[in-house]
Amino acid sequence: MSSNAASPMSSFASSSAGRGCGKLTSFVPELQSMMFALGDARRPLHETAALVEDIVHTQLINLLQQAAEVSQLRGARVISTEDILFLMRKDKKKIRRLLKYMFFRDCKSKILKSIDDEEALETDKFSSSSVNKRQKLAHDFLSSIDQTGEFLALFDDDDIDEVKQERLERAEKQTRMMDCAHYTEFCESRQLSFSKKASKFREWLDCSSLEVKPNAVAMEILSYLAYETVAQLVDLALLVKQDMTAKAGDPFSHAISATFIQYHNATAEAHLHGLSVAVKSNIDSPENTPPSTPTTPASGPQSQGKSHSGTLGNGGLGHNSSSKAKQRKRKKNAAACGLEAQSDAIQPAHIREAIRRYSHKVGPLSPFTSAYHRNGMTFLAC
Repeated sequence: MSSNAASPMSSFASSSAGRGCGKLTSFVPELQSMMFALGDARRPLHETAALVEDIVHTQLINLLQQAAEVSQLRGARVISTEDILFLMRKDKKKIRRLLKYMFFRDCKSKILKSIDDEEALETDKFSSSSVNKRQKLAHDFLSSIDQTGEFLALFDDDDIDEVKQERLERAEKQTRMMDCAHYTEFCESRQLSFSKKASKFREWLDCSSLEVKPNAVAMEILSYLAYETVAQLVDLALLVKQDMTAKAGDPFSHAISATFIQYHNATAEAHLHGLSVAVKSNIDSPENTPPSTPTTPASGPQSQGKSHSGTLGNGGLGHNSSSKAKQRKRKKNAAACGLEAQSDAIQPAHIREAIRRYSHKVGPLSPFTSAYHRNGMTFLAC
């Protein structure tokens, strides 16, 4: 990577060093299942999931720090919904997505409450008297800072979310060739989230050491943003992986980044080297096929002796070389199968390249296109 490309990843290294080797809480197994449900291979790489964990943890810690600063500026003692919405105010698409999530959380809470109280689900469940708690908090705050009416229009926006639609289409294509066991594992992976492990998630963020702690609704939003960050990383990494696939006659192949080309060339050279070794070790290849012997035998006992000895000599050498060639071919095939299994999964290089592209600044007004920058890294959640 170049110096410019390394800057977005420097904060991940510092975050990992800051957490130290004493960090006991890890979401790597859960992240592997989440990545599988979001479009990765059935067995995502452990190193890729560990890198995603570092990225998500770094982003949430920075988000908590900035939310604490906003909370102190308005004189509050806890981090609440208003502080996070204020940080997300410049990305209305993600605010709309968050508002829909809060709406469904309110619906779920009311349904569970009605079941516990043994009330009928049809009686005034969505009436105006039963106000949505989470949506009311968001509505009150957004209306206080809304000067153009754009924020309030998000509550009534029923347009199709293109990002969500693309993820659903990708999941549908992913499940077409699955058997029953594979599909069951996929459905269980789709049900995983950070909110279902609230205590572990709070411990992972080390909320007990914060001076200004987030309340319950803020923790729900943080768990949602954590999952959305993972989903966005997978979306971007799949695009990078698609770009890494060689396309014959592509006129835009020269526009790929230098880091990208270097990684791809190294993989291609290794693959071509393996192919060349396999071709040379193949006994049927033209390089290893000996010249055909004449079918008409030469006259005389001396020539017959020479031809007989020559046949024995060639047979012995051919037998030894063919056995060694078969052994080398088996090893190459086994290595190729292992590389093919790993090639389907998202590599750490895909994640790093996705972060580099997402954080890359283009144009004189690029610093103002994202709400916040911290340690050279752009926020994925807001």
